[in-house]
Amino acid sequence: MSLDALRQTLPAYAKDISLNLSSLATETLLSDQQKWGTFVAAAHAVGVGPVIKAVEADALAAGLSLEAMTAAKAAAAIMAMNNVYYRALHLLSSPEYRTLPARLRMNVLANPGVEKVDFELWSTAVSAVNGCGMCLDAHETELKKHGVSAPQVQAALRIAAVINALSRVVAAEQSLAD
Repeated sequence: MSLDALRQTLPAYAKDISLNLSSLATETLLSDQQKWGTFVAAAHAVGVGPVIKAVEADALAAGLSLEAMTAAKAAAAIMAMNNVYYRALHLLSSPEYRTLPARLRMNVLANPGVEKVDFELWSTAVSAVNGCGMCLDAHETELKKHGVSAPQVQAALRIAAVINALSRVVAAEQSLAD
């Protein structure tokens, strides 16, 4: 199923989500790889099967390479771990934990298989979905160093927000149908 076909199944109360999804699919602030990788990373971060399948189908149809698809999934996977860990460090009142080494393997950050800026963008989107302010700040700082503009970062955040909302609607409607 494509995203457009999935959009057609949305209930009337989710019309804004449908309209936003349609406009983001034609977003031009990001390269196609950046845009579709963000869609894939966000869909995997939320983890709702029909949305993941529709996003991946559209991403491949739009020309996202298998290497970029894998890297976007890796961004979702590594940030699922990092967002919990670093959000906890931020929320703990004791600063002692921030002085300790993380001791978590994060090799994919050094060699993600795509341009570093694309991986950073996808990690930013996933960090937004997962609600880690510490990670959002860190990735946004890296993006700025690479010349990514605020409107481009915002585009990735908008994709993450809409994919999150779409996934929640689809999951809620599925649970009612079961």
